[in-house]
Amino acid sequence: MPLAQLISAAQLQQRLAEPDLLVLDCRFALDDVTYGQRSFAEGHIPGAQYTDLERDLSGPIEPGVTGRHPLPQPMHLLQRLRAWGLNPQSSVVLYDDGPGAFASRAWWLLAWLGKRDGVYLLDGGLKAWREAGGALTQDLVQTTPGRFSGNADASLVVSTTQLQKRLGDGQMTLLDARSLARFKGEVEPIDPVAGHIPGAHCAVFTDNLDSDGHFLDAAQLRQRFAGYLAERPLNQLVAYCGSGVTACHNLFALCLAGYDLAPLYAGSWSEWITDSNRPVASGD
Repeated sequence: MPLAQLISAAQLQQRLAEPDLLVLDCRFALDDVTYGQRSFAEGHIPGAQYTDLERDLSGPIEPGVTGRHPLPQPMHLLQRLRAWGLNPQSSVVLYDDGPGAFASRAWWLLAWLGKRDGVYLLDGGLKAWREAGGALTQDLVQTTPGRFSGNADASLVVSTTQLQKRLGDGQMTLLDARSLARFKGEVEPIDPVAGHIPGAHCAVFTDNLDSDGHFLDAAQLRQRFAGYLAERPLNQLVAYCGSGVTACHNLFALCLAGYDLAPLYAGSWSEWITDSNRPVASGD
């Protein structure tokens, strides 16, 4: 079964009554941390449970050490997943407002812990659900704790020290998921330092989507990423972004294109710049 899978709004409507289906609402806004929980309370897909980027899908920030969204402690995340009812045989559907950035973070974390089958992103997110006439509810579900057990896969994560040692390696493909203006260092609305990690390519995550917010097909995505990889091996690719969130969108899209899951520099730009001695590039 492919690691990255999409489900359409129509397909989800047909599967909502399945007993082993877990739907997680991953909506969030970096400039309004209460937005996701508030929006969930106002209306969500029936049966969904809310998954917060900062409380559930990230660990505590260590000022001057970590980035803005460090990885959660595996046991903490496992406890949350079990509380939502995750079992080994569960199918999981993840959604956010539409682009899939926060849903992709949840997808990557599930893969990191070993849940690699039956995990879907709702293609087009809540926007597509509404457009398909999908119902919303304010009702909350009562869950039976699940029995999922997993272990974090260290091979999927690149540390700052490991990445710094690899700078200048001609075999490495380093993809930055942020906007071109942030990559170039022309603007920086979030982090205190502008620019990018030397040697990186700007691979804006929203370019994985068509004009309606749905993922491009596998052939289009493969053509996109083949241009970045050139003749370099996939196992030397590393994905990053501002804080390890939107980079997961590129990793999901790579898997949709038929590539194996590549590593994530989880600390990303916001961790890289905690040490002023680390090199910073600007421009193209």
